Amino acid sequence: MIDSNIKMTRRSFLGTVGTLTSAMLLAPRRLPAKESRLLLRPIPSSGERLPVMGMGTSRTFDVQGDSAAMGQLAQVLATFFDNGGRLIDSSPMYGSAESVVGKLLGLERGKSRLFAATKVWTDGRTDGIAQMERSMQRLGVDVIDLMQIHNLRDWETHLPVLGEWKQKGRIRYIGITTSHGRDHEALAKILQTETLDFVQFSYNIADRTADERLLPLAADHGVAVLINRPFQRGSLFKKTQGQGLPAWSAEFDCHSWAQFFLKFIIAHPDVTCVIPATSKVKHMVDNMAAGVGRLPDADLRRRMVAHVASL
Repeated sequence: MIDSNIKMTRRSFLGTVGTLTSAMLLAPRRLPAKESRLLLRPIPSSGERLPVMGMGTSRTFDVQGDSAAMGQLAQVLATFFDNGGRLIDSSPMYGSAESVVGKLLGLERGKSRLFAATKVWTDGRTDGIAQMERSMQRLGVDVIDLMQIHNLRDWETHLPVLGEWKQKGRIRYIGITTSHGRDHEALAKILQTETLDFVQFSYNIADRTADERLLPLAADHGVAVLINRPFQRGSLFKKTQGQGLPAWSAEFDCHSWAQFFLKFIIAHPDVTCVIPATSKVKHMVDNMAAGVGRLPDADLRRRMVAHVASL
């Protein structure tokens, strides 16, 4: 059965393919070769190494039927892969994002490097299985690298199913997520009592609640950490608008506020990968540059926090 989210006429399909193919032929912007080696961090449960810079798709990839937006995202995706990216995070919660990612991956030469991460976001075993099957179809993959339980929804039902799928080789890693501070206590208990490969939560220079329990717990239990909302949904850029970077940011190879915020997160030794979302090539290049070069030490991180708080 054809998923209604990816159904289209022959004419519209051919037109979209033509638009996307043209976009893919445009040379994506890259970091200079000497600066393009992304820092890698190990997944504790396996030792597999992932680039510290990943890509989110919330809001940015929900563009089904918009050929112009699809063409722009084709370049964003190519730029991500060309600069060493692997992990792309999505969810059925993000509208058409999974389907859009799948279409673009069908034309992208970097697909072989993909680390596909998505989520189950529904109630009940039967609906959860059906939703995960649809996600595989939409993304166009036979195996999901990382399946996560989105915002702890019905996690006690879904977690055993994810374990079964992992044993069968349908998924490689199991995770759980939250983007709500009110769920931190529940997430902390899950980290202490359940076996997980990944956990995902919000953390940034203005919201460091995860420093108190979640990051130490993940480290203690050998769980990889994905970080969402690194820019606090854009509010950090509003705070720094019109402000120049402090001169001492050159000490950790920082050339923009986006890199300032991302390097602050990446410098935490217990963070595995951060997943900012963007729909612009120039922002993707900027983001990826945060994953190379020097990182701030503990003293500099404290100085970064104080500087942003003073603005």
